[in-house]
Amino acid sequence: MVTNVVVAPRVRPGQPPLRLTRRGRAVVLGFLVMLASVASAVLFTTASRAEQPPSGPPPSIVVRPGDTLWDIAARTSPERDGRAAVDELRRLNGLSGSVVWPGDVLILPRDA
Repeated sequence: MVTNVVVAPRVRPGQPPLRLTRRGRAVVLGFLVMLASVASAVLFTTASRAEQPPSGPPPSIVVRPGDTLWDIAARTSPERDGRAAVDELRRLNGLSGSVVWPGDVLILPRDA
């Protein structure tokens, strides 16, 4: 009858069981640098997804009687230059002129 015997390695008292050579330390350091790189890449891709524009329908407004593009631009974007706000309203809504009619639905810029 044959039995397998496992003998544990001898460890001297007072000495650590493992010593890293210079090459071993370089390998461990390289592994940690690679692990940190992968972690930062994962965090970067997660953060870049968070910065995407919001989904869903864009904000809109219904034109009231007496409204002009200038009035709507001033009401929805008071901090912006009026001409730039009117130009953006025209561009977003495909308007060639400045005439809007009561009941028209205008798409507003997302920052409005």
